[in-house]
Amino acid sequence: MILKVIVDERTIPIEVPDYMLAEAADFFSRMDSDMDAGWQMSRQWVEKPDGIQRCQIAADKILTALESGDEKVATLMAGYILRTLPGVDRADIDTGGDMSQTEFAMADS
Repeated sequence: MILKVIVDERTIPIEVPDYMLAEAADFFSRMDSDMDAGWQMSRQWVEKPDGIQRCQIAADKILTALESGDEKVATLMAGYILRTLPGVDRADIDTGGDMSQTEFAMADS
């Protein structure tokens, strides 16, 4: 599966092998458990992040991973997004400091 990540008008395809989604299930569960306690999303504390917000958090981690050259984390976070939002095709990551502005598009749109 491929998640197209858009950062400052540049498209970066991140390929997530199908086996990774199954192998990373425990990791994804820990992520969800951490987020269940609430999360600081830019300047706002979110008590119970919903599915989109959880993916916005993961997308922010993709941005950090891309900036530091950490392909493994970028791929894991892309896998989390693909698992959490079935049918997602694209993540347009906000780079202006407000992760709630990150948007997702489905394959059919």
